[in-house]
Amino acid sequence: MSVAIYRKYRPKSFGDLLGQEHIIEILKNAAIRDRIAHGYLFYGTRGSGKTTVARILAKVANCETRAKDKKFHDKGEPCNTCPRCIELDEGRALDVVEIDAASNRGIDEIRSLKESVRLSPTVAKHKIYIIDETHQLTKEAFNALLKTLEEPPAHAIFILATTEFEKVPATISSRTQRFHFKKLPIESIIKKLETISKTEKMDIEKDAIELIAAVADGSFRDAETLIDQITSLEDKVTVESVEKIIGKVGFTRIAELAGFILENDLNKSLEYIATFQNNGLNIVDLAKELIHYLRRALALKADPKLEEIFKNDLTERERETLKSHSEKINPEKHISLIRDLIRSYSDMRYSPFASIPLEVTLIEHLK
Repeated sequence: MSVAIYRKYRPKSFGDLLGQEHIIEILKNAAIRDRIAHGYLFYGTRGSGKTTVARILAKVANCETRAKDKKFHDKGEPCNTCPRCIELDEGRALDVVEIDAASNRGIDEIRSLKESVRLSPTVAKHKIYIIDETHQLTKEAFNALLKTLEEPPAHAIFILATTEFEKVPATISSRTQRFHFKKLPIESIIKKLETISKTEKMDIEKDAIELIAAVADGSFRDAETLIDQITSLEDKVTVESVEKIIGKVGFTRIAELAGFILENDLNKSLEYIATFQNNGLNIVDLAKELIHYLRRALALKADPKLEEIFKNDLTERERETLKSHSEKINPEKHISLIRDLIRSYSDMRYSPFASIPLEVTLIEHLK
């Protein structure tokens, strides 16, 4: 059985991680100074590396090479070759317990955990508990966990991970070191996908990689899962094949239609929509992405400094295209267009004639 790409290319050391550099620096320094805490709370968007960092930190805490070799110890990294590191990578580490709080959320499970915590590690230095989706725990389970977090045994380390920080009680979060995992910039995701495609000898267009990275919305895992899925279905991956499989319109298509609209070219705009629909692509998604694109162009026109923020979601080439279109924006004219496009999008979602509201709106504004 083949290994999923997101598992095959999961980072095994801090140095392999892309993004979250601010967190990695703190954790490596803590390891170098032997100041690994008893409680951590990792929170942020899905696929941003929370569980991966938790596992690397668990390896660092129990790495036998670090314990024996002072020079290696000061790197703040796991060796990935000692028995403790290998066991964790292979999912058979006796002293590293991973708990999915979504399916083990009750007080009975946490009471069982509390009993387990009291026991010394089997073979490693520390007994480590990684609790994923922590926000799913019940109120009673959180209360049961609280006392253990307040006074943990010297050998215990708790790493809590969640996508919904606001649902974790303050009594829990205040007893941990908190780290916010930010949404990953699109350039970092593209860089990793390009490395994977080269290593795996995938025949995939650069624009297709960029579209997959954009659809992943800041998640390495989602991007890797998508590229795995698409390349298993297509020998040569193009933007068109990605659009058909995931049902999302690429930046280039949206920018081209936006260009016709901003040039007030009704004929080309309508022809583009007709061709798009004849190719069997999702016209409703086209309208949605067009609204987002024009909104960005309008915002950039009002505040050019927003270009820095758009770096997280757009490549350099895409930002240049957006910037050129923002220069053609006429706020007085295009604000009303965006409002009408939002109304037409709402009508399109429930209409058997999906393209008509979009076409009527453009005829009204570009005639």
